[in-house]
Amino acid sequence: MARADSVAVVGVGHTRYGKLPEYDAYELGLWALNEALADCGLHFEDIDGLIVNRIPDYQRFCEIAGVNPSYVSITPGQGRFSGICIETAAALIRDGLANTVALVYGNNGRSGGDRYGGAGDTYGSGGGGQWFAYGMTSPGAFHALMARRHMELYGTTADQLGTVSKTFRNHAALNPSAVMRTPFTLADYHASRYICEPLHLLDYCLINDGGVALILSSGARARDLRQPPVHVRGYGMATQLAASSFRAAGITHSDISTLMIYDNFTPTVLFSLEGFGYCGDGESGPFVAEGHLALGARYPTNTSGGHLSESYMQGWALNLEAVRQVRGACGERQVKDCAFAHYMAAAPVVTSIIYGRQPS
Repeated sequence: MARADSVAVVGVGHTRYGKLPEYDAYELGLWALNEALADCGLHFEDIDGLIVNRIPDYQRFCEIAGVNPSYVSITPGQGRFSGICIETAAALIRDGLANTVALVYGNNGRSGGDRYGGAGDTYGSGGGGQWFAYGMTSPGAFHALMARRHMELYGTTADQLGTVSKTFRNHAALNPSAVMRTPFTLADYHASRYICEPLHLLDYCLINDGGVALILSSGARARDLRQPPVHVRGYGMATQLAASSFRAAGITHSDISTLMIYDNFTPTVLFSLEGFGYCGDGESGPFVAEGHLALGARYPTNTSGGHLSESYMQGWALNLEAVRQVRGACGERQVKDCAFAHYMAAAPVVTSIIYGRQPS
């Protein structure tokens, strides 16, 4: 039986991904929210908590959706906020400030001409501007520098980075929602052009339009809804969060069935595997090359294709995939006997969320 203070994801929904110029961010978010409500059998009037991300104005979204929540918030558009929003929603429900919280993300960045790089890009906050004078004018440049350092320290190779991208593309081939579904070889990876050496085009995530929505409620209420609940077993932010989230969940790394790693660039996957304790420092390159991230292997990772092949939905679609994997609803890409899914983001605000079939 669900604990009285347990929190579960009860509904998920998303739009198509790609170039969708006929929709703005509000419409993409509303589309996704409609899908999530249909998924769990709830209605707009059931929503008493709302957090919107990358949607310009929460008040306008409430007007469009016809909702009047008792708690409402809006967050900046950076990808770190997907994990932050989920943790905030769980805290609201546990503290009794809301019963049913909708998290809604809408991104029309591709049609809007968003660019991550160049003199006109301020990363959404201006925080990276101090590095522009040194040539670090994009997130890709920073990750290329970190990747080069990892190569020099540990002997990490381009083949190992390419294996990450290739593996996720193989997973995307099984996902009808993925934007990029055609598999490629390591030779194809090496033949793709450099964007910022040592990173190739296929090391970079996909900028697309799309929307994602998650609906969270208490474990007690979740029992009466349409889908089997997926419980937020443990979560944490910042230093030592992996250990704290595992303690809260009451499990260890060996219990995890699948990983969802924030993959804005392939090196981030390597850094996350080490930082979250799935392998030692400097061991992530060989770990990946041995095939551990593939479907059927020990830690199938980003089974939707992730940011590199499904679409760059800034962590939201990865959390949706985690929920569906624990439900057992991923079709050809389903991880067998998936009991626990671990979402991790090695962003400026590092987040860790563990999902499970039962409350902790």
